[in-house]
Amino acid sequence: MSGALWISAAELSGDMHGALLAQALTALDPSLTLLGTGGPHLRAAGLRCLFAAEDLSVMGIVEVVNRLPRILRMLSAMKVALAQHRPRALIVIDAPDFHFRLIKAARALNIPVYYYISPKVWAWRPGRVLFLRRHVRRLISILPFEQEFYRNFGLEIDYVGNPVVDLVRYPSLAHLLPEPNLIGLFPGSRRREITSLLPVFGRTARLLLRRLPDLVFACVRAPGLDDALLRANWPDDVPVRWENPENRWRFMRRCRLLIAASGTVTLESAVAGVPTLVAYKVSPLSFRIGKAMIRIPYVSLPNLILGREVFPELLQDACNEESLAGAALPWLAPQEDSSFSDGVRRDLDEIRRRLGEPGSPGRAAALILEDLAQPG
Repeated sequence: MSGALWISAAELSGDMHGALLAQALTALDPSLTLLGTGGPHLRAAGLRCLFAAEDLSVMGIVEVVNRLPRILRMLSAMKVALAQHRPRALIVIDAPDFHFRLIKAARALNIPVYYYISPKVWAWRPGRVLFLRRHVRRLISILPFEQEFYRNFGLEIDYVGNPVVDLVRYPSLAHLLPEPNLIGLFPGSRRREITSLLPVFGRTARLLLRRLPDLVFACVRAPGLDDALLRANWPDDVPVRWENPENRWRFMRRCRLLIAASGTVTLESAVAGVPTLVAYKVSPLSFRIGKAMIRIPYVSLPNLILGREVFPELLQDACNEESLAGAALPWLAPQEDSSFSDGVRRDLDEIRRRLGEPGSPGRAAALILEDLAQPG
């Protein structure tokens, strides 16, 4: 077995968090070699990228099925590469439907597995806890409510805090004041998200401009995404600014309101202290299957952390321009008193408090390296 650590991130958010973990690992042990699967952030952090996360990132049950042959070919090639390189450990990041298969291959090779950003089995298929207990050496959580869930199944996990705190760095943003008319748009990082959501965001902007003509809309491009895809899915008659992803948290903080695809970005916006409308669409069949299987009342992490709706969620049939514009207006229209906005700020302050102090990637890296140093 080599001295290398294999890190596997199968989507953009995992790539971002994996990059912070990779930096923390090499800071603790500069002699480490890191290889595996990642995207632009992990590559920049020094990962020898044998497989591209961009080739795996897809959302929705039907959408995954359509890409399944390609995904299975990549998985087969990864199993071969694991056997060739025999890393000291496998570190997988979220994405359980893909990573469970890779974990089985690693365990067959007697490679220990660390699961960073524990899978959301509390949302659906809780029986997968048994798989985790059998195959994963340490399970590392970044969400404060997960410890109790896993403990109910007799499984202890390590909660290290949330790396979004390190990414967003709220203390460096707190002094920034929102521009009264700036609306930020975050339509996601996957092609299917862009084609499903961005036209709806454009029509929403058109409706809002009729009521509030001084509004300014700016859309943030996800890292590695082609501008042409964004422009092709935005209506020509609606003015928009295109923003690069660098310093996007400073941009968030300058916004009066965000409209965003459900995902990690909604937790980033909560930490940045910006009111956000959460939107999402998948194929009708994927939505029906998911609704029947998912056991949680909300899809966005800020709402799950507080156990109530902080950010309005407009999903599937409710993800249309009339509903989005209707939900946006109370956030944008002048309020008779400050209780509405003050209440939102208090909620977002509470989310930051629950996520813990900065340094979670370093705590996770130290846990992994200390555990690997133990005999057996």
